[in-house]
Amino acid sequence: MSNLHEQPTPDPDPDPDPTAAPTPPSPSAAALLADAEAYARAELGGDTSGHDWWHVQRVADMARRLAAEEGADAFLCVLAALLHDVADEKLNPSKEAGMAKVASWLEARELAPGDREHVLEIIGTMSYNGGANPPMRTPEGRVVQDADRLDAIGAIAVARTFAYAGHVGHPIHDPGLPPRDRLVLTAEEYRKDKSTAINHFHEKLLKLKDRLNTPAAKRIAEQRHDFMLGYLEQFRLEWDGER
Repeated sequence: MSNLHEQPTPDPDPDPDPTAAPTPPSPSAAALLADAEAYARAELGGDTSGHDWWHVQRVADMARRLAAEEGADAFLCVLAALLHDVADEKLNPSKEAGMAKVASWLEARELAPGDREHVLEIIGTMSYNGGANPPMRTPEGRVVQDADRLDAIGAIAVARTFAYAGHVGHPIHDPGLPPRDRLVLTAEEYRKDKSTAINHFHEKLLKLKDRLNTPAAKRIAEQRHDFMLGYLEQFRLEWDGER
Protein backbone atom coordinates (compact mmCIF):
# COMPACT_ATOMS: atom_id res chain seq x y z
CA MET A 1 0.00 0.00 0.00
CA SER A 2 1.43 3.36 -0.94
CA ASN A 3 2.23 5.97 1.68
CA LEU A 4 -0.32 8.77 1.29
CA HIS A 5 1.99 11.42 2.65
CA GLU A 6 5.34 10.20 1.37
CA GLN A 7 7.45 13.02 -0.03
CA PRO A 8 10.99 12.98 -1.47
CA THR A 9 13.57 13.49 1.26
CA PRO A 10 14.62 17.14 1.07
CA ASP A 11 18.14 18.42 1.55
CA PRO A 12 18.76 19.21 5.22
CA ASP A 13 17.83 22.77 6.12
CA PRO A 14 19.47 23.84 9.38
CA ASP A 15 17.30 26.92 9.66
CA PRO A 16 13.84 26.32 8.17
CA ASP A 17 11.69 29.37 7.55
CA PRO A 18 8.48 28.95 9.63
CA THR A 19 6.73 31.48 7.41
CA ALA A 20 7.36 29.50 4.20
CA ALA A 21 4.34 27.88 2.57
CA PRO A 22 4.07 24.21 3.58
CA THR A 23 4.38 21.47 0.98
CA PRO A 24 0.85 20.68 -0.20
CA PRO A 25 -0.36 17.14 0.51
CA SER A 26 -0.67 14.63 -2.31
CA PRO A 27 -4.11 14.45 -3.98
CA SER A 28 -5.00 11.27 -2.09
CA ALA A 29 -3.90 12.76 1.25
CA ALA A 30 -5.78 15.98 0.53
CA ALA A 31 -8.93 13.98 -0.26
CA LEU A 32 -8.66 12.06 2.99
CA LEU A 33 -8.23 15.27 4.99
CA ALA A 34 -11.27 16.75 3.27
CA ASP A 35 -13.20 13.60 4.18
CA ALA A 36 -12.06 13.90 7.81
CA GLU A 37 -13.08 17.56 7.86
CA ALA A 38 -16.57 16.71 6.59
CA TYR A 39 -16.87 13.95 9.20
CA ALA A 40 -15.82 16.27 12.06
CA ARG A 41 -18.20 18.97 10.85
CA ALA A 42 -21.09 16.50 10.80
CA GLU A 43 -20.27 15.14 14.25
CA LEU A 44 -19.48 18.40 16.05
CA GLY A 45 -21.25 21.14 14.09
CA GLY A 46 -24.01 21.49 16.67
CA ASP A 47 -21.85 21.25 19.80
CA THR A 48 -22.33 23.97 22.44
CA SER A 49 -19.66 22.86 24.93
CA GLY A 50 -16.69 24.60 23.29
CA HIS A 51 -15.63 21.41 21.51
CA ASP A 52 -17.41 22.36 18.30
CA TRP A 53 -16.26 22.29 14.69
CA TRP A 54 -14.62 25.70 14.95
CA HIS A 55 -12.44 24.48 17.82
CA VAL A 56 -11.42 21.51 15.67
CA GLN A 57 -10.61 23.79 12.74
CA ARG A 58 -8.43 26.03 14.92
CA VAL A 59 -6.59 23.01 16.31
CA ALA A 60 -6.03 21.62 12.82
CA ASP A 61 -4.73 24.98 11.56
CA MET A 62 -2.40 25.30 14.55
CA ALA A 63 -1.23 21.69 14.15
CA ARG A 64 -0.26 22.47 10.55
CA ARG A 65 1.63 25.56 11.69
CA LEU A 66 3.46 23.76 14.50
CA ALA A 67 4.28 20.78 12.28
CA ALA A 68 6.01 23.11 9.82
CA GLU A 69 8.09 24.68 12.59
CA GLU A 70 8.89 21.44 14.38
CA GLY A 71 9.51 19.17 11.39
CA ALA A 72 6.63 16.80 12.14
CA ASP A 73 4.49 15.00 9.56
CA ALA A 74 1.84 17.60 8.72
CA PHE A 75 -0.56 15.07 7.19
CA LEU A 76 -0.72 12.94 10.35
CA CYS A 77 -0.88 16.01 12.60
CA VAL A 78 -3.82 17.53 10.73
CA LEU A 79 -5.65 14.21 10.41
CA ALA A 80 -5.39 13.54 14.16
CA ALA A 81 -6.39 17.12 14.93
CA LEU A 82 -9.49 16.89 12.76
CA LEU A 83 -10.62 13.68 14.45
CA HIS A 84 -9.55 14.28 18.05
CA ASP A 85 -12.83 15.57 19.49
CA VAL A 86 -14.98 13.12 17.58
CA ALA A 87 -13.56 10.63 20.09
CA ASP A 88 -13.70 12.92 23.15
CA GLU A 89 -15.14 11.04 26.11
CA LYS A 90 -17.03 14.16 27.20
CA LEU A 91 -19.01 13.92 23.96
CA ASN A 92 -19.47 10.13 23.93
CA PRO A 93 -20.88 7.51 26.32
CA SER A 94 -17.26 6.61 27.22
CA LYS A 95 -13.69 7.04 26.04
CA GLU A 96 -13.81 3.52 24.61
CA ALA A 97 -16.97 4.30 22.61
CA GLY A 98 -15.42 7.46 21.17
CA MET A 99 -12.20 5.72 20.20
CA ALA A 100 -14.13 2.86 18.60
CA LYS A 101 -16.07 5.36 16.49
CA VAL A 102 -12.91 6.96 15.15
CA ALA A 103 -11.20 3.59 14.67
CA SER A 104 -14.13 2.39 12.59
CA TRP A 105 -13.98 5.52 10.44
CA LEU A 106 -10.24 5.12 9.87
CA GLU A 107 -10.52 1.43 9.04
CA ALA A 108 -12.77 2.30 6.12
CA ARG A 109 -10.08 4.58 4.61
CA GLU A 110 -6.82 3.85 2.85
CA LEU A 111 -3.88 4.72 5.07
CA ALA A 112 -0.23 3.80 4.96
CA PRO A 113 0.83 0.93 7.26
CA GLY A 114 1.07 2.11 10.85
CA ASP A 115 -0.57 5.48 10.25
CA ARG A 116 -3.99 4.38 11.50
CA GLU A 117 -2.48 3.13 14.76
CA HIS A 118 -0.39 6.30 15.06
CA VAL A 119 -3.42 8.57 14.72
CA LEU A 120 -5.39 6.52 17.25
CA GLU A 121 -2.46 6.61 19.67
CA ILE A 122 -2.29 10.40 19.42
CA ILE A 123 -6.01 10.86 19.97
CA GLY A 124 -6.14 8.32 22.79
CA THR A 125 -3.30 9.85 24.84
CA MET A 126 -3.40 13.60 24.14
CA SER A 127 -6.01 14.66 26.71
CA TYR A 128 -5.00 16.67 29.76
CA ASN A 129 -6.38 14.19 32.34
CA GLY A 130 -5.27 16.37 35.21
CA GLY A 131 -1.72 16.34 33.89
CA ALA A 132 -1.47 12.63 34.67
CA ASN A 133 -1.03 11.24 31.15
CA PRO A 134 2.51 10.21 30.09
CA PRO A 135 4.47 12.36 27.62
CA MET A 136 3.51 12.02 23.98
CA ARG A 137 5.72 9.47 22.23
CA THR A 138 6.13 11.04 18.78
CA PRO A 139 6.74 14.50 17.30
CA GLU A 140 3.28 14.34 15.72
CA GLY A 141 1.68 13.56 19.07
CA ARG A 142 3.49 16.44 20.72
CA VAL A 143 2.39 18.83 17.97
CA VAL A 144 -1.30 17.84 18.09
CA GLN A 145 -1.39 17.92 21.89
CA ASP A 146 0.17 21.39 21.87
CA ALA A 147 -2.25 22.64 19.20
CA ASP A 148 -5.20 21.48 21.29
CA ARG A 149 -3.79 22.99 24.47
CA LEU A 150 -3.10 26.32 22.81
CA ASP A 151 -6.82 26.61 22.09
CA ALA A 152 -7.30 26.41 25.88
CA ILE A 153 -4.96 29.37 26.50
CA GLY A 154 -5.85 32.98 25.69
CA ALA A 155 -8.88 34.99 24.64
CA ILE A 156 -10.74 32.16 22.92
CA ALA A 157 -10.04 29.99 25.94
CA VAL A 158 -11.86 32.50 28.14
CA ALA A 159 -14.91 32.29 25.87
CA ARG A 160 -14.75 28.48 25.73
CA THR A 161 -14.51 28.24 29.51
CA PHE A 162 -17.74 30.12 30.09
CA ALA A 163 -19.46 28.27 27.23
CA TYR A 164 -18.52 24.94 28.82
CA ALA A 165 -19.56 26.05 32.31
CA GLY A 166 -22.99 26.99 30.98
CA HIS A 167 -23.20 23.73 29.06
CA VAL A 168 -22.66 21.61 32.20
CA GLY A 169 -24.56 23.90 34.60
CA HIS A 170 -21.65 25.40 36.53
CA PRO A 171 -21.90 28.99 37.83
CA ILE A 172 -19.56 31.76 36.72
CA HIS A 173 -18.00 32.16 40.16
CA ASP A 174 -18.63 31.25 43.77
CA PRO A 175 -16.10 32.58 46.34
CA GLY A 176 -17.19 29.83 48.73
CA LEU A 177 -16.26 27.09 46.27
CA PRO A 178 -12.45 26.92 46.00
CA PRO A 179 -10.60 25.29 43.10
CA ARG A 180 -10.38 21.52 43.39
CA ASP A 181 -7.18 19.53 43.72
CA ARG A 182 -7.21 17.18 40.74
CA LEU A 183 -4.73 14.86 42.47
CA VAL A 184 -7.19 13.86 45.20
CA LEU A 185 -10.11 13.22 42.82
CA THR A 186 -10.86 10.41 40.44
CA ALA A 187 -11.55 11.35 36.82
CA GLU A 188 -15.25 10.67 37.40
CA GLU A 189 -15.36 12.84 40.53
CA TYR A 190 -13.52 15.64 38.76
CA ARG A 191 -16.01 15.62 35.90
CA LYS A 192 -19.16 15.26 38.02
CA ASP A 193 -18.38 17.39 41.09
CA LYS A 194 -19.55 20.99 41.21
CA SER A 195 -17.10 23.68 40.17
CA THR A 196 -17.15 27.13 38.53
CA ALA A 197 -15.92 28.75 35.36
CA ILE A 198 -13.34 30.81 37.26
CA ASN A 199 -12.09 27.74 39.11
CA HIS A 200 -11.42 26.03 35.77
CA PHE A 201 -8.67 28.55 35.07
CA HIS A 202 -6.88 27.56 38.27
CA GLU A 203 -7.63 23.85 38.00
CA LYS A 204 -6.38 23.51 34.42
CA LEU A 205 -5.90 26.44 32.05
CA LEU A 206 -3.18 28.32 33.95
CA LYS A 207 -1.20 25.07 34.20
CA LEU A 208 -1.07 24.43 30.46
CA LYS A 209 1.73 26.85 29.56
CA ASP A 210 4.22 24.76 31.53
CA ARG A 211 2.94 21.49 30.06
CA LEU A 212 3.53 22.25 26.39
CA ASN A 213 5.98 20.14 24.40
CA THR A 214 7.38 22.20 21.54
CA PRO A 215 9.39 25.43 21.47
CA ALA A 216 6.97 26.90 18.93
CA ALA A 217 3.94 26.28 21.14
CA LYS A 218 5.71 27.58 24.24
CA ARG A 219 6.50 30.82 22.41
CA ILE A 220 2.87 31.28 21.32
CA ALA A 221 1.56 30.45 24.79
CA GLU A 222 3.42 33.22 26.61
CA GLN A 223 1.23 36.11 25.47
CA ARG A 224 -1.96 34.05 25.67
CA HIS A 225 -1.17 33.04 29.25
CA ASP A 226 -0.51 36.64 30.24
CA PHE A 227 -3.85 37.64 28.70
CA MET A 228 -5.67 35.15 30.95
CA LEU A 229 -3.88 36.46 34.03
CA GLY A 230 -4.90 40.00 33.12
CA TYR A 231 -8.49 38.90 32.54
CA LEU A 232 -8.68 37.16 35.92
CA GLU A 233 -7.31 40.24 37.68
CA GLN A 234 -9.88 42.44 35.95
CA PHE A 235 -12.60 39.94 36.89
CA ARG A 236 -11.51 40.04 40.55
CA LEU A 237 -11.49 43.82 40.65
CA GLU A 238 -14.96 44.03 39.13
CA TRP A 239 -16.30 41.27 41.38
CA ASP A 240 -15.08 43.14 44.45
CA GLY A 241 -16.39 46.47 43.16
CA GLU A 242 -12.93 48.00 42.92
CA ARG A 243 -13.10 48.84 39.24
